[in-house]
Amino acid sequence: MKKIIYLSCFAALVLTGCKEKIDSIGPLSPNYNLTELEERLDTIPYFPTAYNMPVIDGLPPVEVPADNPMTEEGVRLGRFLFYETELSIDNTVSCGSCHHVDKAFTDGLDFSIGVNGARTTRNSMSLINIAYSEKQNSIHNLMWDGSFSTLEQQILEGPVTNSLEMANTWEEVETRLRAHNHYPRMFRQAFGITDKSEINRELVAKAIAQFERTLNSAASRYDQHEFVPFEYMDEQELRGMQLFIGDAGSVNAGKDGECAHCHSFTRDKAVFGRFNFSNNGLDSTGNSFMFPDPGFGAVTGNIGDNGKFKEVTLRNIALTAPYMHDGRFNTLEEVMDHYVSIGHGTSSPNVSNELTTAPDLPNLTQQEQDDIVAFLHALTDTSYVNKVEWSDPFSQENPWQENQ
Repeated sequence: MKKIIYLSCFAALVLTGCKEKIDSIGPLSPNYNLTELEERLDTIPYFPTAYNMPVIDGLPPVEVPADNPMTEEGVRLGRFLFYETELSIDNTVSCGSCHHVDKAFTDGLDFSIGVNGARTTRNSMSLINIAYSEKQNSIHNLMWDGSFSTLEQQILEGPVTNSLEMANTWEEVETRLRAHNHYPRMFRQAFGITDKSEINRELVAKAIAQFERTLNSAASRYDQHEFVPFEYMDEQELRGMQLFIGDAGSVNAGKDGECAHCHSFTRDKAVFGRFNFSNNGLDSTGNSFMFPDPGFGAVTGNIGDNGKFKEVTLRNIALTAPYMHDGRFNTLEEVMDHYVSIGHGTSSPNVSNELTTAPDLPNLTQQEQDDIVAFLHALTDTSYVNKVEWSDPFSQENPWQENQ
């Protein structure tokens, strides 16, 4: 009789201990195979906190899709998944592998490197202010060729299954995340799921997209200058700014470098990127069928769009070398040389009108080109480089501590 009582007490203690463990650190791996309770997540509190998007002087409000409202828990989960190498087939590549915070979330390579050393076909794009590149009312927004309309779509259909990037399957990713010691709790806290089986690719995409929408920057010396004129920018940078603005800023402008037409300069939308698609004369071709990379045309199916690529933001441009979709230019000086040469004519069939009708462009002196480059350097913001909330959590000694 005593033996039965002892066994009953022991069983009660075990079950109580299991329940306490689940409540304290979240669901364990299914490999433990203890009780059905471990597969359920509804014992974990679900009280999401709305993410308070910082208001940044000089930048417009971020558009957030109605079906993916931002929460602190969702952004935190997205940060972990952004740096999670288990998204790749061999556990070596994460989103952060091609997007480094100190390089304005690029990687410094002409072509990024995926699993097994595979080289991608285009240059890694900056994620700084990516939320402003994403237009909620357009089907062509993201990437060099406009192949995705939202961040969620880009994450779902892009790197995870791309054979040159992560080379994985979503089924494998879902299996790994469901079996993880910590992610089930984080998905519960972010999205209110009640069972591990509800962890899916759509929620992964939503979480990473939430994190990426927080990567906004407008604390450069140019921004400081706007509020305290003539204190943060020197004379050369100011000359370069005037050349950059040209007639986009004043009917009484002097020489016009034609920069602001494609890289918008207005104060209420100072993201320095029109985010349209255009041919900036990189390749001289006899006709629209001869571009080595058709770019936008491959997505739209319109021959007239061949050779067109995204007009990117110039914020933090000094940190994102090499430049263009194929990384062909190593310095901003080389980029300026290219644009000045465009003013002297090109055989490319659909070069942007802003370049072909630019009378001052071919006549910019070396000093004026240097001035524009100096102004571009003044658009650099490094204040976020050491932001903990943007950093790789796995570089910390105990990355899961905040989720215990």
